[in-house]
Amino acid sequence: MAGKYNNGPYNFTVEEEVTVEFYDCDPMKVVWHGNYINFFEAARRKLLENINYDYEEMEKSGYAFPVIDVSAKYLKPLYYRDRIIVKAILLEYENCLRIEFEIRNAKTGIVTTRGICTQMAFDIKKMESCFVCPKILIDKIEKAIAG
Repeated sequence: MAGKYNNGPYNFTVEEEVTVEFYDCDPMKVVWHGNYINFFEAARRKLLENINYDYEEMEKSGYAFPVIDVSAKYLKPLYYRDRIIVKAILLEYENCLRIEFEIRNAKTGIVTTRGICTQMAFDIKKMESCFVCPKILIDKIEKAIAG
């Protein structure tokens, strides 16, 4: 199997609680579909911070990780002032950074949204995409997984 996946011997997951704000919503106070990506980002940021490789650390190490694919499946709507829990689950980190997301209503526990995002390593100095993740990312993730 190429890459390292969540169904292996580890499970690296973080959760972030978020309140749906007025600016996230359409005129009917329902979250606009494009803003779910912002909720995913809140959990992805926390996941990266937990492995000690946030966006600033990436840049310092000479890499960026642009999103190359993102998708969302909307199961139930979210509304203005809902409290939500956004879970980020690390799926792969060897060939790309792949993170799965689950959003659930904090009050009811009902899953409202599922998503997945893929990011590819990009060498800033060489201005080239990398087809494997840099050693610094792999080392930091494996250290975080080990505890």
